[in-house]
Formats: sequence, C-alpha cells, structure tokens
Amino acid sequence: MKAKEIKVKNAPPPAGPYSTGIAFGKLVFCSGQIGLDPKTGTLINPDIETEAEQTFKNLSAVLTSAKSDFGKVLKVEVFLTDMNDFAKMNEVYAKYFPGKVKPVRTTVEVSRLPKGAHIEIACIAYI
Repeated sequence: MKAKEIKVKNAPPPAGPYSTGIAFGKLVFCSGQIGLDPKTGTLINPDIETEAEQTFKNLSAVLTSAKSDFGKVLKVEVFLTDMNDFAKMNEVYAKYFPGKVKPVRTTVEVSRLPKGAHIEIACIAYI
C-alpha cells in the first residue's frame, strides 16, 4: 500500500514542508487547519466562533478533496490558545458533528499557533 498526497484547491496551502492531507488505504490524515481565507491567506478572526467556522470550512475542503466528509471523521485534535474559548468552540464544533456517534477528540491549550490563530483543528477520517 502506498500513501497518496491529497491535492486541495479550496483550502490554504501548507505553510511548510508538509502535506495538507495524506490518504493511506481507506484513511485520510488531515493536517491542522487554521482560519485562513484560502483566497487571500488572511486570518479570519474577529472572534473565536468566526475563526472556528473558517477553520472547519478549510478542513471540509481537505476532506472533500479526499472523497470524505465530517460524517466519516474518526478522530479530531483541537488546539486552542485560550481554554476559555472551549465552550464557544464546542458550539461551532457541534454543528459539524450532529450525529449520535461523535468522533473521539483531544483538545489542548497551546501557547501559540501559526499566524496568530486562536484555533487549529486536525483530523483522521475514513474514505
């Protein structure tokens, strides 16, 4: 079995020497996404909810390019620069995972994220 890089049109390009997504077998591994506007590269962050929404849109573009979606996500990693944003992030998060069975998740507070982002989300899904 061979890993295949996922080419994504509607999400920001990687900020370094890594792939936005990798498919391996029936799984897709999505790199962390932040709330960048894919057209301008500008961070959209007037508040944590808006930034989280853009982050999920970017993650959706990666999943779609891999022929997957949020209903097939198995594991999510959320990184917040302020754990006081946890409840607001959860409100946005719940819209993307409305089903009975939710993916497993890790949420941690970190000191900094790229480009001054307040949230970054990565996931693993099946195809």
